[in-house]
Amino acid sequence: MLGPVSVSQNTNDQGACKSNHTNYYKLRTEPKNPNSPPFIRGWIPWFGAAFQFGKAPLKFIEQARIKYGPVFTVYILGNRFTFVTETEDVLEFLRSKEADLDEAVQQALQRTVSISKESFHQNRSMFFKLMIQHLSSSNLHQFSETLCKEFHEHVDHLGKEGTEDLNDLVRHIMCPAVMKTLFGKNFCPTTEEFERHFQNFDEGLEVGSQIPEFFLRNWGKSKTWLLNVFERIATDIKKDKSSESGSKTLIQHLLDNLHGNGASGYLLLLFWASQVNAILGAFWTLAFILSNPSVYKNIMEDIFSVYGKAGEARIEVFEDDLKKIPSIKLCILEALRLVAPGSIIRKAMKPLKVQNFVIPPGDLLMASPYWLHRNTKYFPEPEIFKPSHWEEATLKKNAFLDGYLVFGGGKHQCPGRWFVLMETHMLIIILLYKYQFTLLDPMPKQNLLQLSRVCQPDGPCRVQYKLRE
Repeated sequence: MLGPVSVSQNTNDQGACKSNHTNYYKLRTEPKNPNSPPFIRGWIPWFGAAFQFGKAPLKFIEQARIKYGPVFTVYILGNRFTFVTETEDVLEFLRSKEADLDEAVQQALQRTVSISKESFHQNRSMFFKLMIQHLSSSNLHQFSETLCKEFHEHVDHLGKEGTEDLNDLVRHIMCPAVMKTLFGKNFCPTTEEFERHFQNFDEGLEVGSQIPEFFLRNWGKSKTWLLNVFERIATDIKKDKSSESGSKTLIQHLLDNLHGNGASGYLLLLFWASQVNAILGAFWTLAFILSNPSVYKNIMEDIFSVYGKAGEARIEVFEDDLKKIPSIKLCILEALRLVAPGSIIRKAMKPLKVQNFVIPPGDLLMASPYWLHRNTKYFPEPEIFKPSHWEEATLKKNAFLDGYLVFGGGKHQCPGRWFVLMETHMLIIILLYKYQFTLLDPMPKQNLLQLSRVCQPDGPCRVQYKLRE
């Protein structure tokens, strides 16, 4: 249920207002342009529809689309969020020069990782270009050998057999392996205390991006603790002289080019971005594979055709090997389609026309890849896990299907998308080659409570694993 929200397209309609205070609130928050989209405002000043929206954001978006049409605006915590729900309209605003990503995320970055507005504007171009340069598809070879070794080291900790929640199993392997690959082996703080604070930080990040830290004391404590850890890491990395220029890690290059203070915020941001969606994406891919016996069987045949059947051996997974097992990449892309992040965001810098509506400057433009990926025009039988959706994509040229927005769109696609696909592909090969897996729980549903990342599982997903003979 949407709860007590209402819609008005006319700022002169004051019939529902019961007091001068409410009249003032309505005049301040409703658009003046008669061509503005339907407006869901709520009744509490500043909070707007925050309580109704926050209960189940993705359900709210879909129910509002059904009730009010493909474009609508929601007033939440002092901001106007205009949701665009037709794929063609979304692709158009993602290409528009008048829809800006930097302006949309600056305040959220300041609240969540303490990157000041000044620092952000000083470093945003360098930061993005550095990520593109070092994490491009042509540069993946610089990470693959280290990443493969780290994966093997942490996979070995599983032992000969056992039972564990699949999400936890993937996280305990990927988190330290990726951390050591990007930050360097000597600068890895993945202790139990670190994991506890990071989990608390991650769970509260969405609320923390909108509400002052004063109201979120436990979350604020974890954020401060993590920033202090990354400040020490930054200091240690800067002092380290053991690396020649050609062997510097991505983090060393970042610190060398960073202007001003606040390195800890950029390191925390990069760590969060490199972990959360990649871990969940790998978990869901494995869960979908294991829950589809015919898919699982075909993938194992492909793996054995490349590496043979000696499951206990430590195989070397090179970048070229991934191309020989494309069936796994199809599964990764299809899994990510089904569990895509709930939203991508831009800020309207000038009036934008979407369908018959005019979006005023200052509105935060929102699109939901999760729902867009359920458009039958682009993905037939959209609720079903079908790797065959991707058989027509030209993946050899790194081209995705039309309407696929899990990595964003326009000029600001995720710069780490090729690294994420590589690490997920590599980990799945290593795990499935070495162990036989059996699902012990039904396939979990997707939790629809967060917008900023890949869906979490709404329940346990235990697996039993055993070394292949």
